Amino acid sequence: MKHQPKITVGIMDHQTEVNGRLDGHFRSDVFGSASGRFSAKSDAGMIVLFDAVHQEMTRSPSIKLTGQDKSKFSLFGVTIGSRFHWERTEDQTFGGDLILRPRKDGTITVINETPLEDYLKSVISSEMSSAAPMEFLKAHAILSRSWILAALDRNKKTEKTSKSPEKTTDDEVIRWHDREEHDLFDVCADDHCQRYQGVTKIVSKQAEEAIRKTWGMTITYQGKICDARYSKACGGITENFDTAWNDKQVPYLKSISDASGSYRPIKTEEEASAWILSNPDAYCNTQDEALLGKILPDFDRKTKDFFRWTIEYSHSELEEILRKKSGLDFGVLGEIVPIARGPSGRIYRLKIVGSKRSIVVGKELEIRRWLSRTHLYSSAFVVKAGPGRFTFRGAGWGHGVGLCQIGAAVMAAQGFSAEKILKHYFQDVEIKNLY
Repeated sequence: MKHQPKITVGIMDHQTEVNGRLDGHFRSDVFGSASGRFSAKSDAGMIVLFDAVHQEMTRSPSIKLTGQDKSKFSLFGVTIGSRFHWERTEDQTFGGDLILRPRKDGTITVINETPLEDYLKSVISSEMSSAAPMEFLKAHAILSRSWILAALDRNKKTEKTSKSPEKTTDDEVIRWHDREEHDLFDVCADDHCQRYQGVTKIVSKQAEEAIRKTWGMTITYQGKICDARYSKACGGITENFDTAWNDKQVPYLKSISDASGSYRPIKTEEEASAWILSNPDAYCNTQDEALLGKILPDFDRKTKDFFRWTIEYSHSELEEILRKKSGLDFGVLGEIVPIARGPSGRIYRLKIVGSKRSIVVGKELEIRRWLSRTHLYSSAFVVKAGPGRFTFRGAGWGHGVGLCQIGAAVMAAQGFSAEKILKHYFQDVEIKNLY
């Protein structure tokens, strides 16, 4: 590869109506130039584009608006953190081209086509604050570049589908969520892939400098670009790939201690309880508010208890959540029993026992979804059933696989280089230039 590719990012999907503004001049592939406010709807498989006074500009099976002279476009009411506890809507601004495509259900998909390195400037500013330590931003740039290039390569080799992989029987629901469901674009713009919020979050030159200093650099294992995963806070030990996704071993995505020393992998329920109820030394175990203010975006800073956390439900509340999130009626909830855990303590098979039925659920993200109105912070938890209440004590924030973002930022603040940070979380890898 000699030059950076362009990628397509799904910003909004399954929208009945889209509203925004073209800042500057855009050229259409089906009509002339356009600028100013616009709206769009789907009608009989066609995209109908309206101007600021709601006059129809064009209708077409697909519309691409190409920005001229670094023009930008804004989209109103974009959802971020979809179905997570920090979900919200905001207006966002993007560079590159705007693509509108209809879906068969009568809704619209909104796509941003942009050069990969411009995409990365936004990703590292959206995932974490662009005021974070430079070595962390450089590490994240290399990490995120590797992730998207691996995704592009994977998309070429596999047929996309709208369904998440799953193994479902009367007694089990084992489901994991990966990138296969993106059929009209390469990657989405939310936490399901990588946070991408356009130029809205680029508030300093540090993000641009991090991209410039790492231009084309990737993480490789035995000559191949790594499918480099990451989460917000591992809780002291990172997790194996197969705890979160399909049943295969990925050599560079194995569990490691997020500390200068080494912790034993968790193997028993007694060890899980002792670990989760403890307060071990770890890079991501920081209460430094000044540092967290520099590394976390504003909406993430509201999550204070990411390293160790507690959530309580009444029996009736958790029964109602389970009915809504699983679509199953368990009746009176009896027990919540971990069946299998990964080395970080994250559960990937959990038995839920009710008066009407019992079922085993997995993997880690599905467990987190079933047991919360949004998501539990992680599936590394122990449960205590008391009179009328279930108490969850947990560790970490996210799936825990690969790089621990808060841990990596703390390492950078302590003087570690980007390369040492990456080689800490991804074992036996090399950092190489692709272009």
